[in-house]
Amino acid sequence: MTEFINFFLSISQDMGYGGVVLLMAVESSFIPFPSEVVIPPAAYLASQGEMNIFFVILAGVIGSLIGAVINYWLAFYLGRILIYKIADHRFSRFLMINSAKIKKSEDFFLRYGNVSTLVGRLVPVVRQLISLPAGFAGMNFKNFCFYTTLGSAVWVTILAILGYAFGSNQELLARYYKEISWFFVALGLLAVIIIFIKKRKNGEPPNS
Repeated sequence: MTEFINFFLSISQDMGYGGVVLLMAVESSFIPFPSEVVIPPAAYLASQGEMNIFFVILAGVIGSLIGAVINYWLAFYLGRILIYKIADHRFSRFLMINSAKIKKSEDFFLRYGNVSTLVGRLVPVVRQLISLPAGFAGMNFKNFCFYTTLGSAVWVTILAILGYAFGSNQELLARYYKEISWFFVALGLLAVIIIFIKKRKNGEPPNS
């Protein structure tokens, strides 16, 4: 694991903020890629004075939005049937994508509506693929960008804080990453439930 982290530290050092944007775009697109090996190493470099923590967060959010937008438009133009067929192709196994993961993201979107594109950014497995059902449904693009940016900002900030504080201690980083991740998952789901109940009381459709 240490060698893996050192590899991404070298990428951040060599490519700077552009590398963070690129890797986070990959993480957020149709190629699931762990953001926890991108942002914390860059944030650790910020703690050493080699990068700026605020620019690291900004680059992470921009990259996340770019990847999510790619997913959105692929789903919008290719459609649900074709995306599911692609997901079940044997080549997709190398990308760690399958129809079951997409179905999980789609069920999450259908259950909680458009706000799921915000909360979904905090939920493991769902996070990278939540943009696909938004594209299937033709969600308002401005709303999609707003919710995605907000959710990405929360997630990237969490990772940046962890990397800045514990980047030199991989054991502590892994421990607090897991604990904080589940806290925000629970918090996000609670927020969705509250919004859902309010909409039901006001007679609004859950997808608005």
